[in-house]
Amino acid sequence: MANTYTQIHIHCIFAVQNRISLITESWREKLYKYITGIVQNHGHKMLQIGGMPDHIHVLFGMRPVESLSDLMKAIKGESSEWINKNRLVLGRFSWQEGYGSFSYSKSQLNDVIQYIAHQPEHHKNRDMVTEYIEFLKLFGVKYDEKYVFKPAE
Repeated sequence: MANTYTQIHIHCIFAVQNRISLITESWREKLYKYITGIVQNHGHKMLQIGGMPDHIHVLFGMRPVESLSDLMKAIKGESSEWINKNRLVLGRFSWQEGYGSFSYSKSQLNDVIQYIAHQPEHHKNRDMVTEYIEFLKLFGVKYDEKYVFKPAE
């Protein structure tokens, strides 16, 4: 769109179904590159990607060419398909329903990039759900605990 100028920085967190630690070191970087390609193919700019075996963080510059929900549907759907097509896990891989999404100003980007880049360090003392609830509280997002990422029962 002519004369449309934006600066939208989005940080999304999403988890493996039942928060099972399926993302292994042997293919993690390939997955990150694949997800980066999805973001770029949709016209957005990947700023940082990282995570743990049970969840992923993505930070990207979002252009107003599609909705966030459509982009996340593409990221999760296409990456699940890629994981399953390449038989990277036993059985069928899927992401847990839903995601967290938070916006940041340009002045906050370096801190968020560093946070995502150092996920193993951050998770030495807290699990994914604790981290996620901290984000929800920090951003003042009302939530129902029954919908926060849960492990298999």
